[in-house]
Amino acid sequence: MEDRGGIFAGTDPFEIARRWLAEAELTEPNDPNAIALSTAGADGMPNVRMVLLKEIGAESFVFYTNYQSAKAREIGESGKAAFVLHWKSLRRQIRVRGHVSKVDGPEADAYYASRSLKSRLGAWASKQSTPLGSRAELMAEVARQTARHGMTPPRPDFWGGFAIRPVEIEFWADGAFRLHDRFCWRRPLGGESWQIQRLSP
Repeated sequence: MEDRGGIFAGTDPFEIARRWLAEAELTEPNDPNAIALSTAGADGMPNVRMVLLKEIGAESFVFYTNYQSAKAREIGESGKAAFVLHWKSLRRQIRVRGHVSKVDGPEADAYYASRSLKSRLGAWASKQSTPLGSRAELMAEVARQTARHGMTPPRPDFWGGFAIRPVEIEFWADGAFRLHDRFCWRRPLGGESWQIQRLSP
């Protein structure tokens, strides 16, 4: 395979992803860590929504959510998810597909504690993805949870993280006349070495 230089250089795809995200943080006007997360239910029907990527670890990509949400239920059914990070300012994107596991315990506690108080209370108040009669009903529940938990709400047991462990990561950069550059990294779950291929645009 040809040598990968420039923005594609590196032997660790997670490090490349962290580097691209750091560049995007300097140029994207809003939420450079926003990902379009795709899951599928037991019926195979796909579902996609925007969530915020909170960590690119040594072997996984991590986001947090309500474990009773539609996305969490679908992840529980399939154990798999996919997402895309897209940055208009850089004209680049990263696509990821992989297996998903929960991020619970101290790591989730630490991230929850780092959120604003209102966001922590909101996690208690929102029964995510379920029908809601009105916004007033939601705000009343926020007030009730505020009275219950005060200034130091603990992390709810129904709220935490998910780590996506990729079997495939694709790095894409825009090219003139739609002759884009694409490099796909693939390995089986638990594998050690990545196979890297340039793909046609």
